[in-house]
Amino acid sequence: MKLDVTTLTKGLQFHGEVQGKRQRYFVLSSPRQYFVMSLSRSKRGAGNFNLVGKTAVERLHRRLRGRRNLTARIVYERSRRGVPSALVALNMLYVLVATGRASIDSRRAAAREIFFNVRG
Repeated sequence: MKLDVTTLTKGLQFHGEVQGKRQRYFVLSSPRQYFVMSLSRSKRGAGNFNLVGKTAVERLHRRLRGRRNLTARIVYERSRRGVPSALVALNMLYVLVATGRASIDSRRAAAREIFFNVRG
């Protein structure tokens, strides 16, 4: 995927924000991809963003509909294609939460990993 600043920022749509274990993530999208952005707590004006393809997120949602107690590691290990790492799986799950297709299981807030429930 070729990165071009003008195409990355043109016509972005805000979908929501998700509170992770240590960070808050903002999810935006362009016609072809989602942007999962976070701001640095220690450095003013700094942050990070990851790109996730929309088709990959749609494919993942179709495959996981109705599943409960999923972690990024489980999604990565059980996927055959489209999820190259656990970090990409986590970003895809954050997109599903921000777009209302999944939720974070608050009953497991004390756990080391974040558990997700995907809506059917």
